[in-house]
Amino acid sequence: MDPLELITPYYPTDSEAHRILLAHSRNVADKALQIARQHPEMNLDHPFIEEAAMLHDIGMFRCHAPSIGCHGEAEYICHGYLGAELVRQAGYPRHALVCERHTGTGLSLQMIVDGQLPLPHREMLPVSMEEQLICFADKFYSKTKLDKEKPVDKIVRGLSKYGDETVKRFETWCKLFLG
Repeated sequence: MDPLELITPYYPTDSEAHRILLAHSRNVADKALQIARQHPEMNLDHPFIEEAAMLHDIGMFRCHAPSIGCHGEAEYICHGYLGAELVRQAGYPRHALVCERHTGTGLSLQMIVDGQLPLPHREMLPVSMEEQLICFADKFYSKTKLDKEKPVDKIVRGLSKYGDETVKRFETWCKLFLG
């Protein structure tokens, strides 16, 4: 499957959102693949990792995030499940799970309910090793400072405002993937 075939209908190739999405997604895919290559014992699906990492943010155009060229109506936190709907409709349910489960370090039903987040009330935590790896790699790159990898301590500081559960999950991934 070619992720660009799914992306292009929603992102005009001359748009700022297209440029940002592809640059960010390529960074995430490269980071995830680099880690996957360092862990052959995990027997990770490299082609899937690349495809899903390229698609993980496909739903951002449906959100209101003008700083990254997106002028939709939904809140940005919705981009994961909105993208998952598109990818699922295209016939890629496994890739759709990555879209839905990559926000933060994933979102538990309890976090969604307690935070009164405008999301469906269900678990949105990464489950498979590939989902966890892509979610982890995503934390190293923003869409506003493209190509600049964040250090782990800065990621932890940023995640700390979302609670201990989020930080603990990221720290577990650091030991698993970087340790």
